[in-house]
Amino acid sequence: MAVPLPHPRLAFAERLAARPILFDGAMGTLLFSRGIPQRASLDELVETHPDLIGAIHREYIRAGADAIETNSFGANRLRLAPYGLAARASQLNRRAAQLAREARDVAARDVLIAGSIGPLGAAVRGPDRPPTAEIRSAFREQIEGLLEGGADLLVFETFSDLDELLLGIDEARAICDLPIIAEMTFGEELVAMDGTNPQTAATALASVGVDAVGVNCGVGPIVCLDALQQMGRPSADLARVIMPNAGLPQRTEGQFVYAAGPDYFAEAVKRFLAAGARIIGGCCGTTPEHIAAMRQALDQALARERGTAAATSAEPLGQGASPRASLSDRPTGSSSSIQEPPPPTQLAQALADKRFVISVEIDPPRSVRIERTIEAARLLQDAGVDLVNISDSAMARVRMGAMAVAFGIQHDLDLECLVHFTTRDRNLMALESELLGAHALGVRNILALTGDPPRVGDYPTGTGIWDIDSTGLIGILQRLNRGEDQAGKSIGAPAGFTIACAVDPTSADPEQELDRLAGKLDAGANLVMTQPIYAREQWERFMERAARRWGDHLPRPVLLGVLPLHTARHAEFLHNEVPGISIPDTVRAAMAAAGDRGAEVGLEMALDLISQMRGLVQGTYIMPSFGRYEMGAELVRRIRATVPEAARAPA
Repeated sequence: MAVPLPHPRLAFAERLAARPILFDGAMGTLLFSRGIPQRASLDELVETHPDLIGAIHREYIRAGADAIETNSFGANRLRLAPYGLAARASQLNRRAAQLAREARDVAARDVLIAGSIGPLGAAVRGPDRPPTAEIRSAFREQIEGLLEGGADLLVFETFSDLDELLLGIDEARAICDLPIIAEMTFGEELVAMDGTNPQTAATALASVGVDAVGVNCGVGPIVCLDALQQMGRPSADLARVIMPNAGLPQRTEGQFVYAAGPDYFAEAVKRFLAAGARIIGGCCGTTPEHIAAMRQALDQALARERGTAAATSAEPLGQGASPRASLSDRPTGSSSSIQEPPPPTQLAQALADKRFVISVEIDPPRSVRIERTIEAARLLQDAGVDLVNISDSAMARVRMGAMAVAFGIQHDLDLECLVHFTTRDRNLMALESELLGAHALGVRNILALTGDPPRVGDYPTGTGIWDIDSTGLIGILQRLNRGEDQAGKSIGAPAGFTIACAVDPTSADPEQELDRLAGKLDAGANLVMTQPIYAREQWERFMERAARRWGDHLPRPVLLGVLPLHTARHAEFLHNEVPGISIPDTVRAAMAAAGDRGAEVGLEMALDLISQMRGLVQGTYIMPSFGRYEMGAELVRRIRATVPEAARAPA
């Protein structure tokens, strides 16, 4: 009675049945081409040059590989001993698997991590062959390190001694249930160094519980293909694998140059598949360019098999999605374009098109319920806003997280959000982690703020963190847009944040405010958003000083902050008690004279200010007080109706 396959092996078999798996290409070839000496221990590089190893893994993932091999081919104590590294075998294998997993995480693709295990070295075949127990121990040590590092399967590769290979597989089967791929290397006469022929090897390996058997390295695709065919047709539970060298190398200027190019390997894909291979890849001399060519050829072959005109259903990856696509609909990027930044946000596109942008600020709820907040956003959407701002626990009062609110609005309403993001509550790690998550969920407009001190809010004994200020946060966002985190590590692809910064035109120390603004712009801010102002003269006084640095206009688009007044008391409170707001005497007098028409007068003055600022700013963001979003919606409708620049562009 057949014993059911353990779960990891069953999952691997199902994956193979669904479609062939494309492995990566050479590691050593790329390392040598990038300055690593030929005589160096390549296995030690996972500790001495982890960024280089990780970068190569990511290149192969971008090329379209479905599986990447760890940089651990020779990381056994016998081969490490000449470098004085024998005692570090387990750690090096663990780190090799970890680096491959980190590359997969960065690329955000479902890529298999294959633990690479090579022969133990010439010592196992000569007269000084160590005892079998020592050979087994060396294999076990390496396998355990790869398991600790998180390998998904094991690849025994480039073996030319069948007995040695069988010992390694026996150790692997004794300690794990991972899928095992076994590959031998044959010469032009289709005989391994120990005299084993392909058919004998396949028969022996089939009896020890491997999941795929085949050939790698060797002379090149033709000889490997001959060896694979001699192994016989695969059975239902034993797949075939082929990973040839890129032909024979020649030494040119100290480097080995291989003869077979990417196009040749692409052409070979059809023959590999016809010979029954379900796992294909490359060995020495193959590069990401070879794998990319094989990826395209494999997808085309699968498309032809399915009778389709294009390979859309067979593509392992998709093109980028809009910021507001649902998670289930959002593909992970294409193998050829994963390094490309995502398309601009609608806010960035509107600014680039010189359209007049209107946003309204929404406060997150002080509750676990978000329904009323969603309805407020719907009201504003119907009134004609381009986006909504989501404040971040303003005045240090605890509310629902701004990122969660933004995602809820974008998901339910297809209305873009701009999140106020403060450095008050998060250390550097938390800042970057939350921004990565926000980007993945399509929240990509960020207003970088330092944040109000906790002592002014609900928790006066609370402490702020402030590892960085708003300028530092802008720098982090720009680094993410370049595809790296604050530590200089790759995040897999450039982010696509639109970065806004704040400025107070009525600051009591205008020169200091201009210095801070200059720092924010130098750090990479794309947009300037003002604190509320109430008269054109306030902006003109600010710009008189700014003109000494930037001329008549700031070097970035400006959104005018507008906070409509409700009553005379409201005006006095804002002017006297809220930092960053200065209301001219004439405006406060007008509110005092308005009596019970205060709200209407406040709207009229806000609309008049926006009309006066035409040509000086590229939009406005409105801050309704006391959650009176209907008042904000009314102002939006009036702006659309009366300010020419704010008229809706044709759909």
